Amino acid sequence: MPLEIKVFRCLSDNIGVLVRDADAGLCIAVDAPDSDTIIKHLDDSDWQLTDILVTHSHTDHVQGIAALKDKYGCFVTAPLKAEDIIPEADAFVSEGDLISLGELEIDVIETPGHCDDHVAYIVQSHGIAFVGDVLFTLGCGRVFGDYQDMWDSIERLRNLPDDIQIFCGHDYTLSNGRFALAVEPDNHRLKERFAEAEKLAAENRFMVPFALVDEKATNPFLRVEVPEVSRSVNMEGAAPFEVFKALREWKNKF
Repeated sequence: MPLEIKVFRCLSDNIGVLVRDADAGLCIAVDAPDSDTIIKHLDDSDWQLTDILVTHSHTDHVQGIAALKDKYGCFVTAPLKAEDIIPEADAFVSEGDLISLGELEIDVIETPGHCDDHVAYIVQSHGIAFVGDVLFTLGCGRVFGDYQDMWDSIERLRNLPDDIQIFCGHDYTLSNGRFALAVEPDNHRLKERFAEAEKLAAENRFMVPFALVDEKATNPFLRVEVPEVSRSVNMEGAAPFEVFKALREWKNKF
């Protein structure tokens, strides 16, 4: 049986993700932004939570762990660098670790920049990645850590297979899209995706997951080598990292 995946809104703009492998008796939550919302979606499908994979230690990604663990007795895996911050975790992972859940093999890569303890989970066999707050639809996360670290993390994600499906931690698509259009107003594919995002938002839906190849065509933070993108920050010919930093600083004030 293929994986069953539920994606839904938590809090105001967080995205909840549940991944179920019925044959293996597994049900995984990626992060725990809001226990009540996650429990509702579990109950609606009669799913029993077995595991939580934590991408990073920010409160809006971990505050539901204790209640979920108390109700389901689920096993919590978190970044090793967050060991002192997430006391409910049962296991800690870092760069290069492989998590085996049933027949699922999940690669762990460290993706600092948004915060120092951030990791992403890659399920290569199913072509999916859970990237937390590093990469968003049409945008990227704020940099609370080091800009070079964030750029290196984005580059690692950009180098994943084009057809991989990305699950991120927030829905900021409309604000990201408006910024992307300010960077590349003549990008026709971007205009199409933004129109699609507006239509989905009107229906209380969002563009997650998304294919990496679509982001490469429309997300300015993945397009720093494109002349129009670098010109938008008066940095044509500059190193990709410098263009990225200028774009992110512009977005901070946009």
